Amino acid sequence: MRKGDTILFDAPPVILAQGAVGGKKEGEGPMAAQFDLLFPENSLGELTWEQAESRLQQHCLELTLQKARLPLGRLSLVLGGDLQNQCTATAYHMSRTDVPFAGLYGACSTMAEALGLAACLAAGGCVEVAAALASSHFCAAERQFRTPLSYGGKRTPTAQWTATAAGCCLVAARGAGPRVASVTFGRVRDYAVTDLTNMGGAMAPAAAETILRHCADTGRTPADFDAVYTGDLGLVGSRLLLQLLEAEGLEMKNHTDCGLEIYDIHKQEVQAGGSGAGCSAAVLCARVLPALRKGKMRRVLFLSTGALMSQITSQQGMSIPGVAHLVELVSEEAET
Repeated sequence: MRKGDTILFDAPPVILAQGAVGGKKEGEGPMAAQFDLLFPENSLGELTWEQAESRLQQHCLELTLQKARLPLGRLSLVLGGDLQNQCTATAYHMSRTDVPFAGLYGACSTMAEALGLAACLAAGGCVEVAAALASSHFCAAERQFRTPLSYGGKRTPTAQWTATAAGCCLVAARGAGPRVASVTFGRVRDYAVTDLTNMGGAMAPAAAETILRHCADTGRTPADFDAVYTGDLGLVGSRLLLQLLEAEGLEMKNHTDCGLEIYDIHKQEVQAGGSGAGCSAAVLCARVLPALRKGKMRRVLFLSTGALMSQITSQQGMSIPGVAHLVELVSEEAET
């Protein structure tokens, strides 16, 4: 059933298993114990950062399949993406498999986009088991979007640290586990932000609109959920999001941001927090879904945000469009 921009499932699809992997800095953060796999150095034994990200994805997908006790051949489709040009980290990883693949680019919103689409396909009977997969790599992203690491440029207080991380979910129409109760796909919004070091400010308006549309479509408010996770607005974008919602008469006291969960902004040099397609993916799979699976939370809104610029548009001085996709997640015992 569809109400406005929101798809509500009569028979909510199930997340059979999830996995999260991370790099060195993620292993030094507050979520270290919740990752399934952490690497002591970010090269993962590869010759380039780009190849390392592909390997990061490979490990993430493989361990998630192991949790579900499913062979790779049981996957009907992998929906995945990353921050590299033309999603090459995911493409090179998938070239080593023999599984149907749909590449997605939603920047940091990729995980919610992939999970929402996987749920729709599973609920519609189009796939038996689909994988939603997203990753990012600090070194690969810095080389592509900013300056070489050896340049040693000073980072601004509004800047965010791209996570070296990946997350994966296996989605099916039936089974045991947390369920996807509804999905609200976001609309692209451009509020004329041009500062590449202020991604949170560029994405916050899109996040606010998607939350407002979801609440209007469903008749619910943030207070109806145990938590509302955004990713990745960081410190600056999170504050702006709350201000924007308050201006619309909507109070949200149970908000947290994946970019503030994965790192300790007071102890780690990450400026305004974490970012990257792998940031919200890892927090979802390492913290949110396990809590739902264990019954520590019953109902959560998971909202990934993306800044949809490129190196070329940034060099041309163009503004940064934002988008935010929302997935409503419920525990197995919760009523939908």
